[in-house]
Amino acid sequence: MAEKLTFIVTDEYNSTKAGRYLRTVARLSARTLAILKRTEGGLTVNGKLLRTIDTVYAGDVIEMNLPSENSETITPVQGELDILYEDEYILIVNKPAFMPVHPTKVHQTDTLANIVSYKYKDIGYDFVFRAVNRLDANTTGAVVIAKDRHTASLMQSTDITKHYIAICHGNIREKGTINAPIALRTDSKIVRCVSTYGQCAITHYDILSELFDATVLDVVIETGRTHQIRCHMSHIGHPLLGDDLYGGSKKLINRHALHCKTITFLHPFSNKEVFVDAPVPEDMNTLISKLSVG
Repeated sequence: MAEKLTFIVTDEYNSTKAGRYLRTVARLSARTLAILKRTEGGLTVNGKLLRTIDTVYAGDVIEMNLPSENSETITPVQGELDILYEDEYILIVNKPAFMPVHPTKVHQTDTLANIVSYKYKDIGYDFVFRAVNRLDANTTGAVVIAKDRHTASLMQSTDITKHYIAICHGNIREKGTINAPIALRTDSKIVRCVSTYGQCAITHYDILSELFDATVLDVVIETGRTHQIRCHMSHIGHPLLGDDLYGGSKKLINRHALHCKTITFLHPFSNKEVFVDAPVPEDMNTLISKLSVG
């Protein structure tokens, strides 16, 4: 776990005020910096106390010791995790269908958060579950989890590209973009709709293959509205198969046919590209095979 972060000051930042260095290079949020300043040994340079008014020099070793955290509201539950990527800062897993990401009133112990919390408790770490992206319970695929508050803060401003696989009713002949605001429907606490009173929502889609009265799409969203892909595809007359909430049929698949297949981003610490590919689940592959036109 990334409880201790270490930075070595480069020549470029020689004779820089520590406060500026911590904000621009270490990219500490005001909240995280305040926590570190209140924590004994939270900020040090070459093993000595570091104040934001101090000056740092090339070669100085700055350490940030984040206090331990404990996610008391999430019950750790043993379970299987399909891990796509892991380092000391980030965990990426392939979430199965019918599993919520976070606990709810009716799902207290069968969520991704429960299983991930158990994984780290089992090896002796306090852990707060912080999902960077969220998927509906019945959407499968890649979920990025930050292992500490600083990484979570950095990932919020990181450009993350997500490609979804969606299987829609009807044949779509050309790629396109849906730019239509989404709002909660006035007669529902769950269902979304396109509305002039909604939040901006932009969805790009391209054709991967044509099936019998269905189309497999590669979908990229610019915005992350709740049910965005499901709502937008229904809006243009092509709801997802299995998505009876938005007009799709459950005859051939018992959940909406949507999977977060790939995620790409620059790592906030190494600045190297991270790319993960979550295999398309069996139920969607079976659906594609059944509807294949040869």
